[in-house]
Amino acid sequence: MSDSVKLYLFKKHLEFLERKTGKGTELISLYIPPERNIADVMNYLKEEYSQAGNIKSPRTRKNVQSAIVSIMQRLKLINKPPKNGLVIFAGTIAENNKEKLEIYLLEPIDKINSFIYRCDSKFFLEPLKQMLTYKRDAYGLLVIDRGEATIAILKGKNISIVKHIESNVPRKHGKGGQSQRRFERLIEQAAHEYFKRVAEKAKEIFNSIENLKGIIIGGPGPTKEFFVKEGYLGELTKKVLDVVDTSYTDEYGIRELVDKAEKILKEEEINKEKRLVRKFLEEVVKDGLAIYGEKEVRNAIENGCVDIVLISEKYEKYRVKISCRNCGYEYFETIEDIKKLEKEIAGKRCIKCQNTTLEIEDYKTLIEELSELSEKTGAKVEIISTETDEGMQFLAFGGIGALLRYKI
Repeated sequence: MSDSVKLYLFKKHLEFLERKTGKGTELISLYIPPERNIADVMNYLKEEYSQAGNIKSPRTRKNVQSAIVSIMQRLKLINKPPKNGLVIFAGTIAENNKEKLEIYLLEPIDKINSFIYRCDSKFFLEPLKQMLTYKRDAYGLLVIDRGEATIAILKGKNISIVKHIESNVPRKHGKGGQSQRRFERLIEQAAHEYFKRVAEKAKEIFNSIENLKGIIIGGPGPTKEFFVKEGYLGELTKKVLDVVDTSYTDEYGIRELVDKAEKILKEEEINKEKRLVRKFLEEVVKDGLAIYGEKEVRNAIENGCVDIVLISEKYEKYRVKISCRNCGYEYFETIEDIKKLEKEIAGKRCIKCQNTTLEIEDYKTLIEELSELSEKTGAKVEIISTETDEGMQFLAFGGIGALLRYKI
């Protein structure tokens, strides 16, 4: 599943959870870091269960303890948290004049650093919302001049300063003649060795990053451009997204670089999206390797000829599985409103046994369903925003299309 789909689905999950409310402070949010022992979490929850016995309101006391029990039952099935940790939301939800105990397990798109237990009238979502600020890929950061260099990693909002390097490049002096030329050669040789040292450390750090999306380099003066132009980073030079001016080359310089990087990273993602849509439009115009429409795209995916599926973020439909309780007949529909469909099939007869026993067995967002289908054939799915002219143009094609490997 592509990063854009993961982020889209993660965002939708948060929007769904944000709409959930309780009548009192009885909705539990539990954040478990990946290194936290499940047994320790269980012991913590047992203490919270005991403490909840002191809640004055019988109704709130009952609901909080029921939520804790529900969480503990789920944790019994888990040996250890996933690599990014685990978040569990549980509580009695008040909706349509009804109350129901609900529980949701969510694996975040970035690592959870702190254990959090919170009980409130709404689920605590702020740590997860912060993960949506940037893409989850990691970026290498380097600020450099002739005096020093600092190497760091940016992932989400987390900045990790990894290495600070001091140079031993001497300053120029005012002597003339051969002595000056010899001294200048020594200076340039010392600078070259310093740049090599910085580059080797940067390559060691950046090459160890699993999802290195790109590198951004900064610093005062022309040194940073020289460093990139001369290819000190070797193959990693291709990963350099931009070279920008910063006032400092220490930790302050890194933070200054991050401020400027936010615009760079956003533009990088937008440009990628623009290129995809432009390619799609070109292929449509010449009746080439592009199609649009849900049925056409689904058919092409099933035939294994899709390279990239493009879906607008505004394409909010569901793929629903409907089955008959009486005879087992089942079929699928793509719809926009789940509740409207429930009303429609309430008195509808099954075409096989003619009984009014149809029900919604399962449903997923169409984006999630097509992503799973695409994975089976090696196709990628990219979510197209509506922040660009190209994204708005894509909506004119129904918000769903595909670039093909070959024509059907």
